Amino acid sequence: MVTTKPTPPRPIPGTTPFDGAQARKGYALNKMCFSFNDEANRKAFAEDEEAYMQQYGLNAQQAAAIRARNVLQLIAAGGNAYYLAKFAGIFKLDMQDIGAQQTGMTKDEFKAMLVAAGQ
Repeated sequence: MVTTKPTPPRPIPGTTPFDGAQARKGYALNKMCFSFNDEANRKAFAEDEEAYMQQYGLNAQQAAAIRARNVLQLIAAGGNAYYLAKFAGIFKLDMQDIGAQQTGMTKDEFKAMLVAAGQ
């Protein structure tokens, strides 16, 4: 029986695949974001973000990305989009805010692009 190693996926420019390495890298960050399912945890985070991040053991890259409210930096730090949505919701960020960050546009520019694409 011949076994072969699977071919690694080709990189997609501008994307960070969420694979096993990213999952391990972002475990603490994603665990913290999952905790935001509970309103008491969202309140605790809002009261003292630094202490809350320390409680979950975020590394310097993750903590800096949280402070910057930058979803792309959070993804690079191992964040999973599904868990990061819970974090974004605390600050009333919607998918258009996130899309604007991803494309380097303002939210209004991003919305205009979506409208134009739909015409």
